[in-house]
Amino acid sequence: MHYFLINFGIFLLFINVIVWVTQFSKQGKTYRIFTIYLIVIFCIQLISNIMMRHSINNIYLSHLYFGSQFILLSLFYHSIFRQELHRSTLKIGLVAGLLILVFQFSLDFSLFYKFNLLEILLTSLLLIVFATIHFYNLLNEKKEFYYINIGLLMYLFGSTILFLLGNVTALLSSKWNLLVWTLNALIYVVFQFFILLEWMKSFSKKKSAKIFL
Repeated sequence: MHYFLINFGIFLLFINVIVWVTQFSKQGKTYRIFTIYLIVIFCIQLISNIMMRHSINNIYLSHLYFGSQFILLSLFYHSIFRQELHRSTLKIGLVAGLLILVFQFSLDFSLFYKFNLLEILLTSLLLIVFATIHFYNLLNEKKEFYYINIGLLMYLFGSTILFLLGNVTALLSSKWNLLVWTLNALIYVVFQFFILLEWMKSFSKKKSAKIFL
């Protein structure tokens, strides 16, 4: 089940890359940033999966995954926000988060070959803050990227908790450790469904919706 969910999640991500790329030249900045995010994450996931199948250590790719996700989704939300206060908050969070991680890695480069819990927690919490701000804005604005925001919040909350639990269960039985990673893969599959739903609702040819610049 664990490997099935991982492969199914990558398959759904591939489908999302394909459908989102079809509208890349017709949509605005926000759409294009999110499409680039999908492409980058798909490449990382694919390489990581290939390395795993050949029993090659791929832990260091987790830093590329979380770093790319943090930067690209921060840019995604920055292009959505209209209020200067929200944009300034995001910029401060992005710069501060990156500086903290650079400082941490400079003190202990061996973290490059391990799961970095601070990296996971810091980047995820900041993205949760940005997504929550977007939800607040949606109360008085058109519901742009509504389904993506829901899926992202579910994914970030769930995966952050599971990654922290995974660090604990790694010391316990392999059964519990496998359960944690299986649930994480399931949450990722749900996230990909929300991304696909967003495209179908807002950007399919039938809708021909236009996103703001």
